[in-house]
Amino acid sequence: MDLPANDAELVPEKIEDGKEEGPSFKCDLSDTEIVHKIAQAFLPGLASACVDNTSGGIFKSPASVAVDMRKELVDYLTQRSESFIAEFVILEAGPGAEASDHPYDIVSDFVDDFASSKRNLFSRVSGWLLSEKREDKIDDFVQEMEINGFWLLDKREAIAHTLLKNVDFKNAFHCNRKFMSAEGLAEHVCHCSFRSLTCTNEGCNARFCASQLEKHDSVCPFKIIPCEQQCSDSIMRREMDRHCITVCTMKLVNCPFYALGCQSTLPSCMIEQHCSDAIHFHLLHVLQVLHKEASEDNLKRRVEQLEQAASSSRLAEAQEVRSLISKVKDLEAKLGPLEVDIKNKDSDENVEISNISNALDEAHINKDSQERLGASNTVNASSEAESLS
Repeated sequence: MDLPANDAELVPEKIEDGKEEGPSFKCDLSDTEIVHKIAQAFLPGLASACVDNTSGGIFKSPASVAVDMRKELVDYLTQRSESFIAEFVILEAGPGAEASDHPYDIVSDFVDDFASSKRNLFSRVSGWLLSEKREDKIDDFVQEMEINGFWLLDKREAIAHTLLKNVDFKNAFHCNRKFMSAEGLAEHVCHCSFRSLTCTNEGCNARFCASQLEKHDSVCPFKIIPCEQQCSDSIMRREMDRHCITVCTMKLVNCPFYALGCQSTLPSCMIEQHCSDAIHFHLLHVLQVLHKEASEDNLKRRVEQLEQAASSSRLAEAQEVRSLISKVKDLEAKLGPLEVDIKNKDSDENVEISNISNALDEAHINKDSQERLGASNTVNASSEAESLS
């Protein structure tokens, strides 16, 4: 059965506390965000009622009862909202009762109560209420109603607006100002904190009351704001994370020579300056890789030779390992082989000779000890043989 695309709705009126003497012009504005949120709860509640009411049936479908069920839902919500203040007083007086006074929570509870009251016998006695199939069917029916325009959002918001005023007895989410003339009301509406505003940020269609402007502006994903890492760009708030970790010139990166030993971490825009300032140390790291056998003093002298053979600025142009190694090799080809201290060589040779000499001495001592031990064993064996004879 196809759902009707449109249907006239009777919007309930807000309950009045009493008759007013003389003309009275009331401000009819309320929190747009809360009204919209309440209106969004109607379709899932109606779908639950229709699905649970027709579950297990052969001749009825959720769509076949949707029109009547919608009218019953509106009537039920109207009656409950008009008697809510009395119910709330009773609940508050109850032992340990903690009833919410937020309009959305209140109306949502009304919707849930209505849906529960429409469950048929099959729904009550079977495991239908806990099945995944039920949830899927409810979601599908909600989507079907939205596609067919069965209960348009503006009509739901008109009902939600009235319900909000009926249950918001603290006047926290709607304006209750009254004026003696239409002019006074018109002047107030222009400045009322509950007047509806639409976000002016390009791409954002959010609606909210004027009192929520600052709050929305602080979180609007479409607002253009300065880069959080203080680069010169301004970006949409929702694009900020991607910007900061990809193209931001102030994102922190490791030095290109990190693998060779430079442990510096700095903004990407400072890489060129860092390579220029730290060229002396980068050259030293490169030479340590190319000449592993050389001492630190030898490498430092070689760095000085390289810096004299080519200006630091030319060397600093190589901002990655492979490029700098290539330049160093070209310069070393002109400078000739790296000179290693002779003293160090002699010292190493002396140490090696000393170690060899010590090893030979030790071997000689061990040999003498073994010979003496063998002779001793021979004498002992002879003595034992003589005593036996």
